[in-house]
Amino acid sequence: MDKKSIVAGNWKMNKTQVEAKEFIKNLAPLIQSARASVYISPSFTALQESIAAANNTNIIIGAQNMHDETDGAFTGEISGGMLKALGVEFVILGHSERRHVFQEDSIFINRKLLRALKDGLQPILCIGETQKEREEKKTESVLEEQFLKGIQNVSKEDALNIIIAYEPVWAIGTGKTATSEIAEHVHTFIRKLIVKHFDSEISKNMHILYGGSVKPQNVEELMQQENIDGVLVGGASLDYKIFAEIINK
Repeated sequence: MDKKSIVAGNWKMNKTQVEAKEFIKNLAPLIQSARASVYISPSFTALQESIAAANNTNIIIGAQNMHDETDGAFTGEISGGMLKALGVEFVILGHSERRHVFQEDSIFINRKLLRALKDGLQPILCIGETQKEREEKKTESVLEEQFLKGIQNVSKEDALNIIIAYEPVWAIGTGKTATSEIAEHVHTFIRKLIVKHFDSEISKNMHILYGGSVKPQNVEELMQQENIDGVLVGGASLDYKIFAEIINK
């Protein structure tokens, strides 16, 4: 893997601004020599404190979601422009919890992705199949549909700024993990999709992360795979010592 790997932590609905600040203060000294780029997505309320705490460290702060409009009557929503004004650098879009709990479809996610690019944010586009879809051998068709709809109307130039995260829904928060062989097989398929839709140069340079019960015990084997460029970590990113262990593997 020629490009620098990425370890991204998604805190979901966890940590107050005080807890976030303390976490980053404790994490930063442990990962000063990290070879990977370190991304963290706190909750909206902890973003400002996290950005301040991450100043002069190698930690990049992003958001977990955003709306596709710039402003307006969208109660409870946050725009990309608001995030950018705070100093946010990236945003997670299409996470399985947004798709399945909040019923977001790929068309809406695509609108968010296009807006994020316009607003100067780096999107992490999440795609993944459920246990039922996997059992019905629909993994590839589901991923292809989510990918193609998700990157619709994206130029080749903008494509270089997108990160793809494969997160098998059946492995998120369940303790189940796709074996490194399964994950590599799927990542290879996604890499071919990128070639088909864009070109081999973009495919070579685009990061594809694996997300799904990533922990210190399995991260090394996952990261050794040719087409896995990093990991998207959920629960294990909430403890700074465990997260540091994953980053430093």
